[in-house]
Amino acid sequence: MDPVRICSELIRINSENPPGITSDVIEYLSNLLSSLGIATDTIENAPGHCNLITRRQGDPLLLCGHVDVVPALDEGWTHPPYSGFVDDTFVWGRGSTDMKGGCAAIIAAIGELIDTGHEPAVSLAFVCDEEVGGPHGIHHLLEKELILPSDCIIAEPTPAIAPCIGQKGLYRFSMTFNGTPGHSSLYPAIGTSAVMEALKFLGFLKSLHEREFPIDPAMAGIIDHSERVLETIFQIPNLRSVLTRIMYNPGIISGGEKANIVAQKCVLEVDLRLPFGCDAHELQREIQSLVPDVNIQPSSVWNPSLTPPDAGIVHRICNQIGRTYGITTEPIVQWAASDARELRKKGFDVVEYGPGDIRTLHAIDERVRHEDLRKAVEVYSGVILSYDEGHH
Repeated sequence: MDPVRICSELIRINSENPPGITSDVIEYLSNLLSSLGIATDTIENAPGHCNLITRRQGDPLLLCGHVDVVPALDEGWTHPPYSGFVDDTFVWGRGSTDMKGGCAAIIAAIGELIDTGHEPAVSLAFVCDEEVGGPHGIHHLLEKELILPSDCIIAEPTPAIAPCIGQKGLYRFSMTFNGTPGHSSLYPAIGTSAVMEALKFLGFLKSLHEREFPIDPAMAGIIDHSERVLETIFQIPNLRSVLTRIMYNPGIISGGEKANIVAQKCVLEVDLRLPFGCDAHELQREIQSLVPDVNIQPSSVWNPSLTPPDAGIVHRICNQIGRTYGITTEPIVQWAASDARELRKKGFDVVEYGPGDIRTLHAIDERVRHEDLRKAVEVYSGVILSYDEGHH
């Protein structure tokens, strides 16, 4: 099975989230696995929000991926985002890196092992809504115990030579500021502007980014290594703050009623990424106490999560990456979030490792190299075989 072809075909099946309808893309994967003789079940927790799991669960290794993608506008792309265009080097399109390329490599690895006479001791799960926090995907599968604690690889895009064993935390919320309206000609002498109150809060966010958090000595080496890897990928120096500080994005601000009225309402939507050593719930309390009269609606609150660097899955995947690329490698922690945290909470040892051009993540001209897809197949196959050897 060719991961390049599978990746291209997956991209052509639009599974933008929102709306997050994944029935077609799950049917495609189900047919592929069926052609390999693997029985699957489609789990639909809400109409059109479909997940796929292999009927046999509880193997020592679970391979996991998400099939939803973030939306893309046609504007600015070299090739249309849902064309799945294939040239000599890349597969182009939305989801090629995040993470239909990873899903394609999982299927291709399974296909390759079956072709060579192996029966892989591996369970699979493809979920529908990682991009919006996973209520109908990973949360549902875990709640119903449809997948069982084991070692796990999520095929999220990572550097080719470094698996990821930890993610920063997240606090995402919206807040509604209330002002006292009045005639614009009298402000700021009379009236309180909700827009200006929001602006004051933005100043606080900026100061949050300056705050330093203690790094656990056991994490220091991993953070140093992660920083070097990050700087190599983005070709930008001094990216340590991305890993060790609170990164903040006031993603949406909307407020005011008219230019000549002092603003009565202003809504701000904020995304904060929290480093190791920062507690999401303490931060939540601190922010609420700073603006006691502001209505804060959290949508996601979680702490950083980590798989121990000495876990078996970490050794296995590092060994296999080493074999495939002819190097020695060590794991990294990363700056974004994924379903890994939910699996870790339930007792899975999770690493992320998958193909992709990380610079094009959620961006225009998202793409993945053929070579990265094929090498990921090799890594997955080797890791699966390492369990087979231990299993029999």
